[in-house]
Amino acid sequence: MKKQAAKRLDYEKELRRQGVRITRQRSIILGIISEPGDHPDALEIFRRAVALDTSISLSTVYRTMKLLGEIGAIHRHAFEGGPSRFEQASGDHHDHLIDIETGDVIEFKSDRIEQLQDEIAKSLGYDIVHHRLELYGRKRRTG
Repeated sequence: MKKQAAKRLDYEKELRRQGVRITRQRSIILGIISEPGDHPDALEIFRRAVALDTSISLSTVYRTMKLLGEIGAIHRHAFEGGPSRFEQASGDHHDHLIDIETGDVIEFKSDRIEQLQDEIAKSLGYDIVHHRLELYGRKRRTG
């Protein structure tokens, strides 16, 4: 919980630095997006926020997410076949596996994949500056 509270304060500090006022509604949205390991879309953020404060509008959610994206505090993902989803920009690099049946987003890290990407880029005369890997799959049926 301390980490979430600290992260929310970071979001608030960054937004204030940009001259953005932190309203009660915006603070609730910042708390929701601070939840670790989640990749909610704007409607899910709105649903969670309205459960805490019925005065929050969907446009407030969209404006807040846009501001957080502009200052680099969150990443916006446009996973194939679905709405844009959001996650915290802080933390270690990771990639995503998207379950095409449930829409679940699973974060994973692979040193082997990272090494192979570096090898490929170097063999082509490049240094990787940024990359994003998304795998789309269906859970295997057992039995």
